[in-house]
Amino acid sequence: MRGAGRGVVAVVLAAVAVTGCKAELDAGGDGTESGKPGAGAQGKAGSALAAVDELTVKGRAPKTGYSRERFGTAWADTDSNKCDTRDDILKRDLKDVRFSDGTCRVAGGTLSPDPYGGKDITFTRGASKVDIDHLVALSDAWQKGAFQWDPSKRIALANDPLNLLAVDASPNRSKGDGDTATWLPPNKGYRCSYVAGQVAVKKKYGLWVTGAERDAMKKVLTGCPDQKLPSGGNPTEAPARFHAR
Repeated sequence: MRGAGRGVVAVVLAAVAVTGCKAELDAGGDGTESGKPGAGAQGKAGSALAAVDELTVKGRAPKTGYSRERFGTAWADTDSNKCDTRDDILKRDLKDVRFSDGTCRVAGGTLSPDPYGGKDITFTRGASKVDIDHLVALSDAWQKGAFQWDPSKRIALANDPLNLLAVDASPNRSKGDGDTATWLPPNKGYRCSYVAGQVAVKKKYGLWVTGAERDAMKKVLTGCPDQKLPSGGNPTEAPARFHAR
């Protein structure tokens, strides 16, 4: 009997061990179970997680009619500081910045670190490995509401510092016009900030999200429920002197 008892105990312990391993395997790196985006999770007031629930959920509209020109001339000086938007973001995001023209035209510097890949990237004008990324890609914005806007609002989105980030060109070009459901930065430590930035831009401009996108946002942000919703940037209308198709 004692031998049989030991056998029963061994079987029970083995079952517990297997169950425990399975639970660990099912747990996602963001604290949710694998395949379950934490759709019911709610964040505190002012958090990016809470703001996800304020976004409108709709299907993606056709890409018909989209072109970059719909968002105006690239890097327009919409804040009227006499520097184009690209130089403004380089000045903000690079370290050890060098100028070729006063304090506006950026000639060099270091992206330390690149938020998408986590490595230091040297910026040299004319041979740059640094892109300025639209957190919410313009094509994605077009398909989720921007096709309905006045040109001044599209120009504002394209040049709003809230929607812009200096990044390594290589991972950025793999993003294309992906949203949170289809692309996240390889650097896992930056994903909460990245998704919070997308939520902030979509909330500010009234862009909608797809159901899959909303679930992906909540899956990431459930792992960092206190992540603040970014704010600031430029007005949502560009000055009247700027035009787009």
